[in-house]
Amino acid sequence: MSERHPNIVQAADLPWIDTSGVKRATSPGDQDRGHQFAAQARPLSKPAGGVRLGCTLYELASGRKSFPFHYHLGNEEAIYILEGAVTLRLGDREIALRAGDYAAFPPGPGHAHQLINASGATVRYLCLSTNDWPEIAVYPDSNKVGMFGGPPGDGSVRQFHRLGETLPYYDGEDR
Repeated sequence: MSERHPNIVQAADLPWIDTSGVKRATSPGDQDRGHQFAAQARPLSKPAGGVRLGCTLYELASGRKSFPFHYHLGNEEAIYILEGAVTLRLGDREIALRAGDYAAFPPGPGHAHQLINASGATVRYLCLSTNDWPEIAVYPDSNKVGMFGGPPGDGSVRQFHRLGETLPYYDGEDR
């Protein structure tokens, strides 16, 4: 058998990452602080040497949402449902998706999106996206904007601000 190529990864060999940022119970006295947003992710693209195209395998537990309702101003995303049934919140609509369905989310407010798993089973899906930086995402439900200077974990600027709260251009520049 030949040696694996550095641009090929086996998903099962990669660790799951908890995307919720929620503390999990580690001992009997430690409560799980639970959250409506929770998924497990296996980033596939970066470990395979991908740079401009992202691909992540997700598992979304029953009763959970993938991420806050959002849209991008620069990057395009798409999802492909591998297993299970999920509700796609797309703009002002809710659309039932099942295994084999593919949905594209071009940049802009008309393609704000979120997955909601109201089924009794875990949903597995692939999320693909362009990886152009910097990026701005808007969160209509919470009236926030997120600014991302680069990919997660690279030490670049990652900030969230309430829409409508602005500073004058020269604020703090009087030194």
